[in-house]
Amino acid sequence: MSRIGKKAVEIPSGVTAAIDGGTLSVKGPKGTLAMSLSDNIKYEVGDGSISVQPANDSREARAFWGMQRTLVQNLVTGVTEGFTKVLEITGVGYRANAQGKNLKLQLGYSHDVDFPVPEGIEIKTPDNTTIEISGIDKQKVGQVAAEIRRWRKPEPYKGKGIKYRGEYIFRKEGKKK
Repeated sequence: MSRIGKKAVEIPSGVTAAIDGGTLSVKGPKGTLAMSLSDNIKYEVGDGSISVQPANDSREARAFWGMQRTLVQNLVTGVTEGFTKVLEITGVGYRANAQGKNLKLQLGYSHDVDFPVPEGIEIKTPDNTTIEISGIDKQKVGQVAAEIRRWRKPEPYKGKGIKYRGEYIFRKEGKKK
C-alpha cells in the first residue's frame, strides 16, 4: 500500500481539473498544465479532489501509484503557486545577468555564455551572483536549473561554481605540510 497514493489531491478554489481521452488537464490562475495518464492507474475527479488508485493488482500498478499521485499534486501546485529554484554563483569575476529572453553568464571562460530561456520559464537576477528560475512546470524548472548549473559545477577545493541555494559542497583539505 502506498502511503502517498492513498491521499486524495485537494483541488483549491479557482482550479478546475478534467480528464479527456487519456489526458488530465488542470487549469488555474497561473495557467494550464496537462499530463498523459497511465493505463495501470485509475484517476477520478470528484468534488474538490482527485483520487488516484491502481487499476489492477499488478506489481507495476502498485509501483506507479505513489509517483502518479505526486505528479498530479505537482500539476495542482504548479497552476496555483508555481515552482522556483534559486542558483548561487561563487567565484571571483563570476556573474549572471538576465537580458530579455537570454541569460548572460560570465564564468571564467574566454567567452560569455548566452543561455536562451525556454518558453514557460522566467529567469530573474536580483544581483550578479543569484539566479531565480520560476515557472509552473516543476520538471522544466528543474531541468533549466540543471542545465545552467552544468556550465560550472562547484569544485571541492575553493567552492567556486554554480550551486543550488541550500546545497552543501563537501570541501576537501589542501596538501598538508
